[in-house]
Formats: sequence, C-alpha cells, structure tokens
Amino acid sequence: MVLKRTTSLPHTVIGLRGDARDTSDMTLRPQHLKEYIGQCRIKEHLLVHIAAARSRKEPLGHTLLHGPPGLGKTTLAFIMAREMEAQVRVTSGPAIEKTGDLASLLTNLQSGDVLFIDEIHRLRPQIEEVLYSAMEEYVLDIMIGKGPTARSVRLNLQPFTLVGATTKAGAMSAPLRDRFIHTFKLDFYTLPEMQAIAERAGKILSLQFEERAAHHIARSSRATPRIGNRLMRAVRDFAQVQGQMRITETEALKTLDLLGIDRDGLDATDRSILSAIVETFSGGPVGLATLAAFLSEEEETIEDVYEPYLLQQGYLQRTSKGRMALPKAYEKLGMQAPEDIQMRAFS
Repeated sequence: MVLKRTTSLPHTVIGLRGDARDTSDMTLRPQHLKEYIGQCRIKEHLLVHIAAARSRKEPLGHTLLHGPPGLGKTTLAFIMAREMEAQVRVTSGPAIEKTGDLASLLTNLQSGDVLFIDEIHRLRPQIEEVLYSAMEEYVLDIMIGKGPTARSVRLNLQPFTLVGATTKAGAMSAPLRDRFIHTFKLDFYTLPEMQAIAERAGKILSLQFEERAAHHIARSSRATPRIGNRLMRAVRDFAQVQGQMRITETEALKTLDLLGIDRDGLDATDRSILSAIVETFSGGPVGLATLAAFLSEEEETIEDVYEPYLLQQGYLQRTSKGRMALPKAYEKLGMQAPEDIQMRAFS
C-alpha cells in the first residue's frame, strides 16, 4: 500500500494560519469566538480549552459537536481552527469510503492541524477502527498485502485535532463517541439571539433595517442561524429588485409571505405535517413511515429537518406509537382541539 497526497478525494484544505483572512467579505459566518452569537456555555468552555492548549503549545483536544442542522457546528469548527492558528482539512463521513482515504488524510496533516469530519455518524465501522489509534496515540496501523503474507505497519502521525459534527450523536458507536475529549450539544437559539444574528447579517450585507423588520425575520427563522441568514439574503434580493433602500416592517412581512413562511417560522411543509396529523389522522398517533408516505417526503427529512423545531415549539409529541398533535397544532390550523387532545398538554 502506497500512501501519497491525492487531489481526487472530495476533501478540502483551508489554510487559517497566522493572519490569513476569508477571501469573501460577504460571508455571514463569524470568524472568531467573540463574533459568535449564542451558545454561551460552549463558548465559555472553548475559550478555556483553547487558551490552555495554546499555553501548552499542544493541539486542542478532540471535540464532538452535535445538534440539529443549521445551528453552527461547522462554523464553530472553523473558529476553533482559526483561534488555534491551525490549518483545517474538511471532509465528511460518507466521503471516506476506504481506509486508504483516511490514511491519506491523516498522513498529510501537519502538527496542530484540525481534521473536520461532518456527518461523522456515517463513518463505516472499518474506518472507525483505524481512527481509534490515530485519536488516542497519533499512530496509524495499516495492513500491507493479503493472505498469509499480510503484515501490519505502524506509522507515526503528527499531533492533530479531530472535530466531528453530527445531527445524530446516538447513531455513533460508543467506542468512537467516548474517544472525544470534549462533547458539546448545540441548542436552538433564543429570539434575542436570533435578532442579534439578523442585525449582524444586515450590517454585513449593507442593509438598513428597521428594528421591527429584523424582529420579524428573527422570529421566522426557526431559532436557527442558517435559516435566519438565508431569509436575510432573500429579503435583500426582494428589496434590491424593488429599489428599496431601507427594509421596513411591511417589506419584511411581505417577503416572508411570498416565501410561504409565517411569523412563527413555519413553512408550507411544516403546515402540511400538522394538517396531515390533525385532519387526516385525527391528531395521531401516526407512524413516521405512514406520515412520510402520505406527504411524499423522506422519513429522514421529516425526522431531521422538520420535527425538531415542531417538537421544541410544542406542536407535536413523539411517542412509542407515533407522532401526536398537541393543542398548539390545532391553534395554528385555526381549529379547536378535542378535549382528549387538550389533556395531552398536561399529561
């Protein structure tokens, strides 16, 4: 087996050493922890761990970031690398198909580099086993040859930091999960935090916003920065085409209405889910597979993209028998919840 640098793999290397800067001045991602809004507990811990690692001149401990999509896991990984003045190599679980792919990644890392693996729960078992010794001892055990002539070779690696991101921490194997020194769960953002994110995005996009306009966009962002930034860009585009220099509350609401997003952040699919459970399945319970078939959606899409926010906001309840609507779902649809449904909120 020959290990060499390869450019054909779907991996990306991004230099963040020294005074390197992001070449795009339009990025809405914060570049440093002091610019990162929300997740205060995680930021406090990272500031301590980064300061300690830099004082010892050691790589940051391996870190696992988990939580719903769009909350800033990738952004935090890049910030960690920047704060450590390190280079970051980006890949994902499905992209690492063979142990040779992982070996190529690991042997090309320099001392202190950050290896960011998105969707790390989708790593293959044989890939995980190679990763164990790399994480614990900074060595790579590989097999050369096949059959009776096969032999094991141990290669020394440069000390590095593995940052894993996943929306399904429970889907990871326990041995891999336990090898991370730091584990952080990202939570949904509060309305004031989302408004601060919207206002920051407005400044970067050179937009003049009324405070109430930013408030409505923040409220419609599903407590998720990725969605908030996307809405800000959409509002900017609509305003630019219409020749508006200042985004008013009326213009913001008009744009959100055109996008099919209500003031609680629910879009057409969210409302279809609630309508299906309430009207077609009498409030539930209804199984995920049945619901997905009825809506012509993938089960994973409903479970990973739509359900977390609906559950967090109190529209749905997940039980062993399936998904059940709560009184708030009936209110959203302009209906009166039956008495037995109203009792669910207190059970």
